[in-house]
Amino acid sequence: MPAVTDPAAAPPYPAGLRLTGRRVVVLGGGTVAQRRLPALLAAGAEVHLIAPETTPAVQAMADAGELTWHARRYRAGDLAGAWYVLAATDDPAANTAASAEAEADRTFCARSDDASAATAWTPATGRHDTTTIAVLSGDPRHSAGLRDGIVAGLRDGSLAAAHHRGHTPGVALVGGGPGDPDLITVRGRRLLAEADVVVADRLAPRELLEQLPPHVEVIDASKIPYGRYMAQEAINNALIEHARAGKFVVRLKGGDPYVFGRGMEELLACAEAGVPVTVVPGISSSISVPAAAGIPVTHRGVTHSFSVISGHVAPEDSRSLVDWDAAAKIGGTLVLLMAVERIAAIAAALIAGGRAAETPVAVIQEGTTAAQRRVDATLATVAAVVEAEQIRPPAVVVIGDVVTLAGRTTG
Repeated sequence: MPAVTDPAAAPPYPAGLRLTGRRVVVLGGGTVAQRRLPALLAAGAEVHLIAPETTPAVQAMADAGELTWHARRYRAGDLAGAWYVLAATDDPAANTAASAEAEADRTFCARSDDASAATAWTPATGRHDTTTIAVLSGDPRHSAGLRDGIVAGLRDGSLAAAHHRGHTPGVALVGGGPGDPDLITVRGRRLLAEADVVVADRLAPRELLEQLPPHVEVIDASKIPYGRYMAQEAINNALIEHARAGKFVVRLKGGDPYVFGRGMEELLACAEAGVPVTVVPGISSSISVPAAAGIPVTHRGVTHSFSVISGHVAPEDSRSLVDWDAAAKIGGTLVLLMAVERIAAIAAALIAGGRAAETPVAVIQEGTTAAQRRVDATLATVAAVVEAEQIRPPAVVVIGDVVTLAGRTTG
C-alpha cells in the first residue's frame, strides 16, 4: 500500500452522504451554521444544534421544530451517535476538542475555522434539475465560482450534458412571468427543457420558445384580445390529447397560471380526463411590472393594501363581477390588468364611486421587456393620455399614491 507522506496534499475522496433520519451535530449558531443548516435539513438529517446563541434565522428554524437546539456550549460527549459533525463555533479550542472527539468516534467532522485540521470538507453545491453539483478545490472562492459557472451553463444550455429522464406523460401549467425570459422560475425553465410539446400563450416569453430543441412541437394558443384566438376548449383538448399520446406537455402561460390565466379551467379539464397535472406558479405582472417601472404596490406610510382587478369587461357590462363602487372606496393601490381598452369607463366608475379625480395613475406597456414604456396621468386624464400615447395591450394600470413615490425626495 503506498504511503502518503503529506496527508494535507492528498485530495479528498468525494462522497454523497445520505443523512435522512441520521443524527448530525452542528456546533455554533452563527452565520456559518445559518448557511449550512438548510442543506442538512433538506437532506432529512436529524440536526442537533449546540450553541449558547443563534442568529434570528437559525432561531426561526429551531422555533419551527426543524432542528433541536441545545442552548449551551459544546461539552465532551455531545457527538455520541452522530454520523456527521460541523464544528462552526467562534472558539478554536472548542472546534479542536470537538474534532478530536469526532476522530476518536470515527465520525467525519468539518471545521469552519481550519479546513486542514478537518476530516471532511463542505463542497460548494448547487442544484440543476434533479442533479446536485458539488465542487471541492481547496479554495472556497474558487469552488463557488466553478459551481456557479457549471450551474449557469446547465441552465442556459451553454454547457451541454446528456439528460436521461424517466418519461412521464402529463401536463405542466407553467407561469412564464411577465415577459422577460429571465423571470421564469428555475422549476418552470427546467420543465420547459423537458417538454415534448409546448402550448404557448401570446404573453409567454417568446425568447424561451426560440431556445427549444427542434424536436419540440410548439402549439400557438395565442388569444389576441378581440381578434383571432384559439378557443379554451380547443386548448384543453390539445393538452389532453398530447398527454394521452405519451407526451410531456408544458402549457406556457404569461404571468401566473391562476391570475386571470384560466389555469384552473385547464387543470380541471385535465383532471377530469385522468391526465396528471403539475402547477408551477409564475411571477405575476400585477406586481412585477409596476416594480420594473419603479412603482411599489405597497409602501409603509402610504398604503397597506393593493387590489388586482381584471378590466376586460366594462363596469356597465352585465357580465362584470367587479364592484367598482367598493373598489373606489377601499383605498390602497389598484392594479388593473387587461384594462387599457376599457380605461375610460373604468376611470369614470372609480371617480363616480368616490376616488379623487386627481389620483395618480401610471400605465406600463410591455412591462419587463425591451419595449417597456410608461405614461403617467390622473384618473381624470388617463383615458385621454392612453389614446394620445397610443398605448396598446399588454399593459398594466396602477392607480394610487404609490405611483409618485419614485419622484419624492427624503430629507
